[in-house]
Amino acid sequence: MSFKNTLLRKDFTIRCKGKLIDLSRPAVMGIINVTDDSFYADSRTRELHHIIDRAGDMLEEGALMLDIGAQSTRPGAPEVGAATELERLLPAIHGILHHFPEAILSIDTYHAAVAEKCIHAGAAMVNDVSAGDMDPLMLSTVAKLQVPFIAMHMKGTPADMQHNPEYNNVSQEVLDYFIRKVAQCREAGITDVIIDPGFGFGKTLEHNYQLLKNLEVFNMLEVPVLVGVSRKSMIYRLLGNSASEALNGTTVVQTLALQKGAAILRVHDVKEATEATRIIAFMQSI
Repeated sequence: MSFKNTLLRKDFTIRCKGKLIDLSRPAVMGIINVTDDSFYADSRTRELHHIIDRAGDMLEEGALMLDIGAQSTRPGAPEVGAATELERLLPAIHGILHHFPEAILSIDTYHAAVAEKCIHAGAAMVNDVSAGDMDPLMLSTVAKLQVPFIAMHMKGTPADMQHNPEYNNVSQEVLDYFIRKVAQCREAGITDVIIDPGFGFGKTLEHNYQLLKNLEVFNMLEVPVLVGVSRKSMIYRLLGNSASEALNGTTVVQTLALQKGAAILRVHDVKEATEATRIIAFMQSI
């Protein structure tokens, strides 16, 4: 009897910088916040040499890609605007690619103009917490740029998403959202779509764990699933600690997500996440 289907995930490839990126084994995306307003203090930096050092460390520890953001999306975070995002992002992109020219950079933004200028500067992917819902030009811009698009589910906006979010069935509603969103992305001309259920974005603690429990349902969409739970409140509030103490809980939740088919982990702690993906990949291979 074979039990290989117990670990639910499919093999995917995405095209970045003219190359096919193999996601047949789970990949790790390292988080680099070029802002002083991220919820996890150790992830914040505005100094270019620190950004370059962090990028180098993450790549050495096994990150396949790096996600760079200049706008905090923690609950209630003020919007800094596209111009400020670009002032922070462009030097980071140029600095990282100067030292690590093969690095695959994802840009975390919901502004189409920011996405376009960053892709022209050398980034290779767009990660939008609103899945194009906050900027009507985003989907057409990504399609024109022909880069992978990470579409995340968020109920509301960062300013109000945690104001008593309600669902009849969170897993079903998020799945229905992505059925429509993936079709919308395809119609716009986006070839490589990655979906992110949006843990912590317009969800209560119970909603987050219901999504995790049912994560394998998103495999029916036949697109890579990205999971971003790193050091989030769904972990440290449940455990009664803090974001700085949530590494062990994060690794547990990430491992559960991998077992349910996650193709990409978006993380602050690359070494630990990479080790988890190696163990899961080995289990899949035997």
